[in-house]
Amino acid sequence: MTIGLLKEPAHETRVSLLAEAVGSLTKKGITLLVEKGAGEKAWCHDEEYVKAGAAIKSRTEVLQTADLLLSIHQPEASEIAGLSGKIVLGVFQPLFNAEQMKTWAAAGITCFSLDMLPRTTRAQAMDVLSSQANIAGYKAVLTAAATYGRYFPMFMTAAGSIAPAKMLILGAGVAGLQAIATARRLGAVVEVFDTRPAVKEEVMSLGAKFIEVEGAADASKAGGYAVEQSADFMLRQKEKIAASAAKADIIISTAQIPGKKAPILITEEMINSMRNGSVIIDLAAATGGNTPLTANNATVVHNGVTIIGNSSLQSTMPSDASKLYGKNVLNFLALIISKEGALNLNWDDDLVKGSCIAHGGQIIHERLK
Repeated sequence: MTIGLLKEPAHETRVSLLAEAVGSLTKKGITLLVEKGAGEKAWCHDEEYVKAGAAIKSRTEVLQTADLLLSIHQPEASEIAGLSGKIVLGVFQPLFNAEQMKTWAAAGITCFSLDMLPRTTRAQAMDVLSSQANIAGYKAVLTAAATYGRYFPMFMTAAGSIAPAKMLILGAGVAGLQAIATARRLGAVVEVFDTRPAVKEEVMSLGAKFIEVEGAADASKAGGYAVEQSADFMLRQKEKIAASAAKADIIISTAQIPGKKAPILITEEMINSMRNGSVIIDLAAATGGNTPLTANNATVVHNGVTIIGNSSLQSTMPSDASKLYGKNVLNFLALIISKEGALNLNWDDDLVKGSCIAHGGQIIHERLK
């Protein structure tokens, strides 16, 4: 079996596998082809891949020869027709890219998208969303600290006292929880909002205050994700968030709903109530953002408030992000490749079936059908 490692688009610094992860595949007798320069932005050079047992090839050679292709982002549209009969593994956001997935299916591609893995205990070792969100939450706080023109911690000096920064975090998923921990280490006072009451204990254990809004829709069957809420709940939620936003120096927003546009949680009116110099880091920018003014991969200054839209902060730490992502990939490959290095697609495995979008010329994932 031959696995091909593709170089990501220009905006992406990560790579699906670092050289340190290659050895476990080559020991099984798997041939690994790496596109020239694939790991350079993650500080992993071609020579390191060669030492690990891989071969460096051109993109055309990798695409033509490999049975299974690793690419975090989608290959170029012009390349799809030539991938018939091959397996492509990455993070393709199929719920947002349904038309592309139909094209892939029609082209005879078998597609596995790791962002669609069922959120179960068994899947944790290959949960790319969590491993990357952890980094994003950490970097969101550091980005806010670098942008915010005041101290985070309280300081008492001979020249006077400095009050600690007040931070509001919207969403207590993996990114939100890491943001809480990082902000608290830097000395900020943190309030957290989430529609899932079950996360209250985790939030408080990290030293933050949990903002409660009664009457949230049950999210227990949503696989750990947020769900859409009633109009009445949204109104009460807006009032609570508005009160916290008005006194917040920094807001870190992480709220997303799979397959849907990110909910607007911070209105323009709320932004206008924040003091000059305040900062909003919107991690939901790629799906529309949690503010109406968010622009993806851009910084907007409105009424003295800096709004940074970035859904790919994990790419600012390419080496560690690639290391963790690669470990997730290896754990998943263990489900579809036998110990002897042969392909083994076990459709009775809920993780294999649950992450497969297209196979046999058709869309097979239940949510996309």
